[in-house]
Amino acid sequence: MNPLDVCVAHQQPSRGIQPSRSPIHTTVAYVCDDPDHADAILGGQQSGFCYQRDGHPNANSLRELCEKLHQPDQATHPTVATITSSGMAAMTLAVVSMLKSGDHVLLSNRLYGKTTTLIVQQCQKFGIAASEVDIFDVDALRAAFQTNTRMLVAETISNPQLRVADIPVLSEISRSHNALLLIDNTFATPIVCQPLQWGADLVLESITKFMNGHGDVMLGMLAGRKDLLEGIDKISSTWGLVASPFDCWLAERGMMTLALRMQQAGKNALAVAEYLASQEAVAKVNYPGLSTHVDRQIAERLFCTLDNEICFANMVSFDLPGGADTAATCIRRSPIPFCASLGEMSTTLSHPASTSHRLLNSSQLSELDISEGTIRLSIGCESRELLVNHLRQTLFGLDS
Repeated sequence: MNPLDVCVAHQQPSRGIQPSRSPIHTTVAYVCDDPDHADAILGGQQSGFCYQRDGHPNANSLRELCEKLHQPDQATHPTVATITSSGMAAMTLAVVSMLKSGDHVLLSNRLYGKTTTLIVQQCQKFGIAASEVDIFDVDALRAAFQTNTRMLVAETISNPQLRVADIPVLSEISRSHNALLLIDNTFATPIVCQPLQWGADLVLESITKFMNGHGDVMLGMLAGRKDLLEGIDKISSTWGLVASPFDCWLAERGMMTLALRMQQAGKNALAVAEYLASQEAVAKVNYPGLSTHVDRQIAERLFCTLDNEICFANMVSFDLPGGADTAATCIRRSPIPFCASLGEMSTTLSHPASTSHRLLNSSQLSELDISEGTIRLSIGCESRELLVNHLRQTLFGLDS
């Protein structure tokens, strides 16, 4: 089913019986008939709810929508999703449910910093080892696997250089070493890419970002094969990683427009990238939709189409040759808000060297092709004319 239709068609109501949209179920506890009834629900033999941390209708409704978006063919390839309190909670759930003491994890060296901190530093306390590798160097990637490697973690689109992972290649290498492939799909969303369809075993989304799209919710999602995630909700409940009803309700409301927002923002992002590429003041532009992008062919192969056009997502980054001082000057005078997060209806900008990658030294930044002059844009749904005008003000005088 077209992703434009999945969101809109979700939860078609029965006339005169149920409301047109999900109500908010704010209760902590649910009434059961007797101990046998409660036992059947908690044991999974009967549908229903007992206690909010073990599950509630709003999380279920949001989960079902995520499952449809990530694996439309549920009959042939059943997929299970679970909703967590944040994207990092989803990553934590993946680690505690799939790994044990003595295991080794391989990480892309371009991951979100908190993900690397969680797996490299925190998981070390539980006897789980980790190492980083450049996933775009296939020979180095193959050589990095150890006999106890149980998981490879990568991102569909990396931050902030927007490299596109070749998920089928990563899947083939992981399977040859009996390791799971976990893909963080936050920058793409299932509207742009569905990693499970390309061989990933697990997919993670920070619903906080584009999937909710309104900057007012913090949620995450972990999805994968049904046999792999059997009993995942019980593990999430035990670790206290679950999401509140109100946040789930807000996110489901936001996701009704997800495909439309990604389609509009993707078109805007391409226009912005093309404008920036034409400016002498800009040293380099990163966007998978540009013909000059190193991973353009991978993106064309893996990314979905909306109305017969490939959507290359809505993140753009560019480099200013003047370094930190020039970047700071542009950011201060830009009409575009400086915001450390991303994925809202309106466009925001960020400075990776002072936010997401602030703990890296100069050599580490250089290795990732990030400079003090790198600016990242999260493109929203404004008119393209307004965005170009904002960027013109941002860059004013730099090419003189």
